[in-house]
Amino acid sequence: MTTMSKLVLVLVVPLVLVACAKDGAPEGALRVAKGGGFYGGVYRQNETGELRGLDPAGLNDVTSGHIAINIYDQLIEFDANLNIVPELATSWTISDDGTTYTYNLRSDVYFHDNPCFPNGKGRRFTAHDVKYSFTRIVDVREQTRNDAYLRDKVVGASEYYDATRQAYRIGTAPAINGVEGLRVINDTTFQIVLTKPFAPFEYTLAQPSFGIVPKEAVAYYGKDFFQHPVGTGAFRFVEWTPDRQCVVERNRSYWSQDQFGNKLPYLDGIRFSFMKDDKMQLLEFASGKLEESYRIPNEYFADIVDENKKPRGRWSKFVLLHKTALATQYYGFLTTDPLMRDRRIRQALNYAVDRNRIIRYVLKGQASGPAHHGLVPPSMPGYHTDSIVGYSFNPTRARTLLAEAGYPNGKGFPALTLQLNAGGGRNMSIAEAIQGMLKEHLNIDVRLMQVEFAQHLTDIDKGKAPFYRLGWVADYPDPESFLNLFYGKLVPNDGEDSPINAVRYQNRDFDNLFEQALSTTDHATRMTLYWRAEQIAINDAPMLLILNDEDYRFIQPYVMGHPNNAMDRTPHERTWFDARKINY
Repeated sequence: MTTMSKLVLVLVVPLVLVACAKDGAPEGALRVAKGGGFYGGVYRQNETGELRGLDPAGLNDVTSGHIAINIYDQLIEFDANLNIVPELATSWTISDDGTTYTYNLRSDVYFHDNPCFPNGKGRRFTAHDVKYSFTRIVDVREQTRNDAYLRDKVVGASEYYDATRQAYRIGTAPAINGVEGLRVINDTTFQIVLTKPFAPFEYTLAQPSFGIVPKEAVAYYGKDFFQHPVGTGAFRFVEWTPDRQCVVERNRSYWSQDQFGNKLPYLDGIRFSFMKDDKMQLLEFASGKLEESYRIPNEYFADIVDENKKPRGRWSKFVLLHKTALATQYYGFLTTDPLMRDRRIRQALNYAVDRNRIIRYVLKGQASGPAHHGLVPPSMPGYHTDSIVGYSFNPTRARTLLAEAGYPNGKGFPALTLQLNAGGGRNMSIAEAIQGMLKEHLNIDVRLMQVEFAQHLTDIDKGKAPFYRLGWVADYPDPESFLNLFYGKLVPNDGEDSPINAVRYQNRDFDNLFEQALSTTDHATRMTLYWRAEQIAINDAPMLLILNDEDYRFIQPYVMGHPNNAMDRTPHERTWFDARKINY
């Protein structure tokens, strides 16, 4: 990428648009593509969260996932309707007993050019890279945060995880050499063998944490690989300046093309910025310095969006995308904490919150609805969330439960600290509302403590935040993606990080029903088992469930092919700028 200056486009020859400086137009030169579209331009996208790292094995936050999904490919992907589609795998089969997945791989894919390769030239991708990448996911030495997706599922994955954990502690090589159930059949055929049927497994490999990496890059960059990602994706990493920007550029050797024969991606690059203030983000967008603005500040929402979810007034010149999200906002209770281990206290806090009031007066309607039922959002296909008996506003019941726990009218109850990530005005507005409700209805004092996002996640994983704010976006469209946050067998026994079941909730009855669901291939039966398991967890209230999201995103009128979807996945290989819609 040769320039990052602000540019406006003027037609100089029939097939090329060259650039001059002006706000309100995309950055970079546009070139006509076959079929009426355009190549070129730099997409400017802001993230209000902090970039934690770009090593797939360590990915478990939205900001990092937004960027990584443009750098790495997975074997499979989701389309805009969340259907599984091929990516690096051209096809796959599942054995009749549901335990063996065989993937046929592309043979025309190359890793990004990078100094880690001889002469800096990226080599061809093979099944050996898949085995290497997936093995890293269950290797403690790689600082993995995603081992739960393979442990207790893939043959030999748990044993290898335990062996690497021991090796990490004593500084030796692991006693086991690899994962038995990850098998290279030949360069273009890869196989995964499960210990038993796991119905949602077909979705698992579409997650950004299953991006394919080359061994050479991990060896070359060592512990700094998370800052120097190398993949096969549509965009190649250029630079990351913490708290300022991350830049990726077009992978000119990318394997995919569109229906007209144009090589993808269309964009010359993407620049991710990290403004934490969503109001500043919206102002930057309105002035033409960003191609999109994700979420609308609460205080502006009613003035910007009408009752039909259309932009008002001067905002009508922009395109407003909205989608009911597969996402839930909640506060987690560390159930092993001396105070929070009392179920009555957790239930009391749930009953003391008026979620409808938050949505109406704080968010100005910018949500799909209150989380009165379960953790799984109502937008989950084929799942009847409204059958779950959860928590609606009932301050009388809240006070009764708190008194039963030994704190009548909040007397003697210690002040709580609610930890939430810095940035994101919506999170603070919600927290302040809940802070007031807990004081009003339970006489409980709550201190709000903002922490930078990376540190916030680290504290949660390590069990250092007894009461914390978080949101969960589906990894894939199956209830398991949410309910594994309650799965007791994901809680370590020795105080290690617990990045999935961060509330460290354990209930044997939940686990038994959950495991039955995971091994049940009949969809209707599986949904019933999930429902029964979730009801057990919700009765125990390991979380204060707040709301289900509806995502609102402004984009500039010249942005075409935006990957708007219910899981907020933002791969931009098919995003492009239409020069005919730019106001010169």
